Amino acid sequence: MTAIRRCDTPLGPCLLAGDEAALTGLWFVGAKHFARTLPEDARECRLSVLDDAEAWLRAYFAGERPDPKAIPLRPKGTAFELAVWTLLREIPYGQTTTYGALAQALMQGSGKRACAQAVGGAVGRNPVSILIPCHRVLGRDGGLTGYAGGVEKKAALLRLEEIGDFSPKNESRREAKRGV
Repeated sequence: MTAIRRCDTPLGPCLLAGDEAALTGLWFVGAKHFARTLPEDARECRLSVLDDAEAWLRAYFAGERPDPKAIPLRPKGTAFELAVWTLLREIPYGQTTTYGALAQALMQGSGKRACAQAVGGAVGRNPVSILIPCHRVLGRDGGLTGYAGGVEKKAALLRLEEIGDFSPKNESRREAKRGV
């Protein structure tokens, strides 16, 4: 059985999902792909993994650096998505990478070619936001690109981790340089 719980964060409400063994979902309410892997029979109830995830989120948003490996995760996805999400978990707090770099790392790890767009699709379908840090992936020029929870939330998460100045004013300048 999958348990769910709504959790408020400074960036808006999230939905947590999990079972007896692991957290299976963490979505910003209303995000693209919201709860897409959530079973229909999921229901609200107490579960220690949800308590732990909520405590982790409180510490994270308080500016602490809680260990993301302290929360057992079991996201549901294709083999390719799982490989991408595994790479995302290796991006350290306060650092970023690009979709192209992830594609290169996949190729080096498996010998299979992957394009940055395919990696971007898998990143966007990440069902465990923040703990699987898809917000740390930037475009090739270092600018913000899509984020299922919204680019404003992505920018706020990066600012929280003190990764550059992704204020709306600076993003507008970056877009102007790119000709967007």
